[in-house]
Amino acid sequence: MHVRPTVFLEGFFLTLTPDSVRESNHIRLPFGEGKTSPVAAEDVARVIATLLANPQPHIGKIYHLTGPQSENMQFYAKEYSKALGHTITFQDIPVEPWRDELLKRGWPVHVVNHLAAMGDLHRAGRFDRLSDDVLALTGQRPLSVQEFVRKNAATFTASAKAKEA
Repeated sequence: MHVRPTVFLEGFFLTLTPDSVRESNHIRLPFGEGKTSPVAAEDVARVIATLLANPQPHIGKIYHLTGPQSENMQFYAKEYSKALGHTITFQDIPVEPWRDELLKRGWPVHVVNHLAAMGDLHRAGRFDRLSDDVLALTGQRPLSVQEFVRKNAATFTASAKAKEA
């Protein structure tokens, strides 16, 4: 069996958007108009637990693990807005300056190169995929971006930054 997650909510969405959301109510990512279907790590873990509990029926199968929708970042900015109770907008940024900023922040070169490649692939529409494999395998629908942001709201608010200081 082979499990293929797309983009993790805990990656781009929880790691790379809180600062700009807190500071300026913008999501700044180099995704262009590309669509994506981010999945939560907890959904992937639930699928893996299901597969490990009874692996035999899954031998030789490939599963694509996605969130419940594949949309562009304009859509997801609206989902952030609903979850946080104020307007969040998406600002597309070029890949190279974004890459340079990550390097200035001390991110490892290999990670930054991977993230920049993912940005390019998003722009090219390569993450526009959707499946119902999470629901089919676990009986639970995957967590939406709105639910995920609401669940992690403190990370995206100015008060969270003050607590860190």
